[in-house]
Formats: sequence, structure tokens, C-alpha cells
Amino acid sequence: MDVQTSETRSKAWREKTHVGYIGHGIKYLGYSFRVMKGKCHLGLHSKTKMRLTSKLKELTSHSNGMGYEQRKTALTRYIRGWMEYYKLADCKNFLQDTDQWYRRRLRMRIWKCWKKVKTRFMNLMKCGISRNQAWQWTNTRKVYWRIVDSWILSRVINNEKLKIAGYPSLMGYYNKAVCTIRNRCMRTRLYDGV
Repeated sequence: MDVQTSETRSKAWREKTHVGYIGHGIKYLGYSFRVMKGKCHLGLHSKTKMRLTSKLKELTSHSNGMGYEQRKTALTRYIRGWMEYYKLADCKNFLQDTDQWYRRRLRMRIWKCWKKVKTRFMNLMKCGISRNQAWQWTNTRKVYWRIVDSWILSRVINNEKLKIAGYPSLMGYYNKAVCTIRNRCMRTRLYDGV
């Protein structure tokens, strides 16, 4: 419901208009603010965090009909755009946890794509696993989410192999964004003579 203010003659939305202390989780353009040691810091609002995880879940889902290359492209686009928009926020710990969860989802997606026992066996052999171990791991009864957290797939499809395959990393883009901001700050200080 909109309300018209008399002084400015502009419309304000009751659901979106808030007046309050800056450190009480007010959301502004996806950011939230917090005061620490007398300074204001930008963070991510809880709704922003939920949107990121739900979108990553959607893009790594088994039922969205994407192939490997299409999924890599969609993930790269989304992660790069998200990181460029929220690069000013202090979100390193959140991104580390989310990146770990995201890589686990990628491993699960790859393991699901190796649907048949024969395909899993052949792919494990290609990854350098001995014949006996590959046969044991192929016939495991663990559910998908459990097996991707086990040392079996963590060893076979490790972070380095995901990077070589072309899957984007949240922390990789975060580190690039932070370096870009720091370089801009250093150039500004140099040009200003500080």
C-alpha cells in the first residue's frame, strides 16, 4: 500500500520504507549494515544469502536439463555478476562456507551424471583409481549427498580438477574482486600523494 507524503509529494511504500538504527539489520540494495568499533561495515543481508544459495541450488540441480558446458557458462555468469555487485560487503566467511557447499553440490551432480555402474567404474579408472578400489567405490550403497562428502569423491573430483574442468569458484571471484578494490585504493592514494 502506498502513502503520499505531503511535503515532497512523492510516494513511499510502507513495506519498503524503514526508519531505524543502522546496525539493526536494515536491508538496502541487498546489503546490510553493522557497526563495529565505531565504524560502519557493509555486510550481506540474510535474504541476499538465501537468494544466492537457492540460485546455486537451482543451477546445480539435476532436473534443469543443462549439459556440462551450459551449466559452467550459467554458473560463471551468475557468480561473476553476483560478486561484482556485492564485492564491497564483508562476506569472506560466508563465501568460504557457501563455496564448500557449492563444490559438494557439483561433485554430487557429476556423480549423478555417471549414472550406471559401468560408467562410474570407467570414470574412476580414468581418474587413476586402482581397479579393485574403483569397483568397490562404484558399488557403494551410500546416498549421493553422503558419498560426495566421503574421501572417495573428494580425492577423485578434488577442487583442482573442478577448476581445470572450468567450474567457477566463489572464493576465486571474491579474491579477484578484493584485489581489484585494493589496487584501486592504492592507485588513489598514490595519485593523491598520501
